[in-house]
Amino acid sequence: MELRTRHRLPLLGLLTALCLGSLAPVAGAGPRTTSPAPDPARELARTAQPLNDLRPLERMVGDAKVVGVGEATHSSSEFFRNKHRMFEHLVEEKGFTTFSLETSWGGGLLIDAYVQTGEGDPAKIMRDALDTPFWNNQEYLDLIRWMRRHNVRHPDHRVHFMGNDLGFADPSLFDRVERYVAEHHPALLPRFKELYRTSRPNAPTAEWMKRYLEKPRPERQRMSADVNRALALLEGRRPAKPDKAARGDRSAEERAWAVQNARAIAQVGTLHAFDLGEEHVHEAMLYRDRTMAENTVWWQRRTGDRMLLSAHNGHIGYETTDPAHYPRLQGEFLRDLLGKEYVSVGTTFGRGSFNANDTERPGEPMRKFTLGPLPADSNEHTLDRVSERPYYLDLRTATGAARAWLGGTRTSRSIGTAYPWPGSEAPHRLGTMYDVLVHFPRVTAAHLR
Repeated sequence: MELRTRHRLPLLGLLTALCLGSLAPVAGAGPRTTSPAPDPARELARTAQPLNDLRPLERMVGDAKVVGVGEATHSSSEFFRNKHRMFEHLVEEKGFTTFSLETSWGGGLLIDAYVQTGEGDPAKIMRDALDTPFWNNQEYLDLIRWMRRHNVRHPDHRVHFMGNDLGFADPSLFDRVERYVAEHHPALLPRFKELYRTSRPNAPTAEWMKRYLEKPRPERQRMSADVNRALALLEGRRPAKPDKAARGDRSAEERAWAVQNARAIAQVGTLHAFDLGEEHVHEAMLYRDRTMAENTVWWQRRTGDRMLLSAHNGHIGYETTDPAHYPRLQGEFLRDLLGKEYVSVGTTFGRGSFNANDTERPGEPMRKFTLGPLPADSNEHTLDRVSERPYYLDLRTATGAARAWLGGTRTSRSIGTAYPWPGSEAPHRLGTMYDVLVHFPRVTAAHLR
């Protein structure tokens, strides 16, 4: 979900090129020259692993509970297919069980219902459940179908799909909360219906969100206050004492999920109540990234699942490239909450294609863009020289010239939902932004549906 077109500030500076000089010969002695500086591409190649072999990834992930895997564009096929491959491998070899996507909590529950039961058409469920057309692609449909097949084959090792974002509260989310209230606190149901009345969507996702964000801020603040009152009301009520311990366990679980669902509704209202003007949007983005991290950790701690978290590089990393708009990233909050149990995997590409909204043609459908290589003072220029094939490497174990190069700040691409944008190329210090880096020399546009 994008409240506003994601962008990054223009490049602040470039790394000065290394100049190789020679010492003047000393009289009476043979000529002496300095040794050439180590080639960082060659040094990186020493530890780079081919992406077609994911076995070394197991060591890089270690005991992490959550592995965030990024993307340098929001719509390149290789990025999505790589996440599918990584998740499948981690499920089979490391016991992972949840795929988390940068989409709404309620939409994630709808997709997970298909993954668990097989009921319905997954293609239609995706169209209805996902809160951005960027995720409605063949690559994610293939992932969801694989997840369902896995659950049929392995009923004792089931996988789940979850959404950790807060852009949209699906009507089914309101239904879940109201069903719980009707069963456990029936006298409160009219009050919940009243508090939810103006925030319950009554139009398709894109239309509803457009109308919602066009409302005057005082109206959005009133809507936010109502859904937060509903959350507080539910948090303050305890279910009747159960007759049996087993029922007590089930009742506690039902209550925990009902409260979290109400919390997800309140999160949407809170986010949209912020002043979304240029001077204050950073406050909304800070709340969003923190809340996505909290939702992810809530799921992990509640279920015990090990998770692959899929989002843009600009969410899963440890350092922002645009502090004026994105003061602190989800990856930073996850590191605070999980410590070494969170691992961040960034993704870069040398050249290729992606889908995005055209900033020069506002209002028109997204289209495909194709870019050539970046210049020699970029990170991608050196990364392209490491290998002609996709690869990945553990940045934490780099040594010597490779570590020094990774500690430098250079241009990298960071493309969100719209292009061209001045912030599409921004300064990145790869060595401190991620734990692991995946590089694709070439990418192709995702297959939108």
